[in-house]
Amino acid sequence: MTQFPRIATLGPLAVAAVTAAFTILIHAMALSATLKFLRYERKLGRVGATFWSDFGIVALAMAFTLVAHLIEIAVWAVVFVICGEFSELGTAYYHSAVNYTTLGYGDMLMTPPWRLLGPLEAANGMLLFGVSTAAIFAVIQKLIEIRFVDLKS
Repeated sequence: MTQFPRIATLGPLAVAAVTAAFTILIHAMALSATLKFLRYERKLGRVGATFWSDFGIVALAMAFTLVAHLIEIAVWAVVFVICGEFSELGTAYYHSAVNYTTLGYGDMLMTPPWRLLGPLEAANGMLLFGVSTAAIFAVIQKLIEIRFVDLKS
């Protein structure tokens, strides 16, 4: 009979909950910056003005969310280092990126006491990628809406 290692549950769940809350806060700040930028561009009359101005607005919205994701991956990597899973931040960042993006190479395994953090980080990343997709879609939808209204006028 194969013996499986005992996987800790409560500790990793608590650590993941705090880390996820922190990443949600980071993402909220990126979304807030995107909204402020969109309002500012609309106030200046650049929204819907030209293809290139709209392209720039969408590109910057995407950049805000990408930077947020990279920071969130770093937060998880720091947590892995604090938990003693990795001694080097670069290795922890790589492992975190593989988990967060749900790529799941499986080339590095965490120890049983912290192994549950991997799928919890993947769930966090998947949800935040969904939020990013919705936000970018909303920006594009607003640009199309403004351009369409201008065409009707």
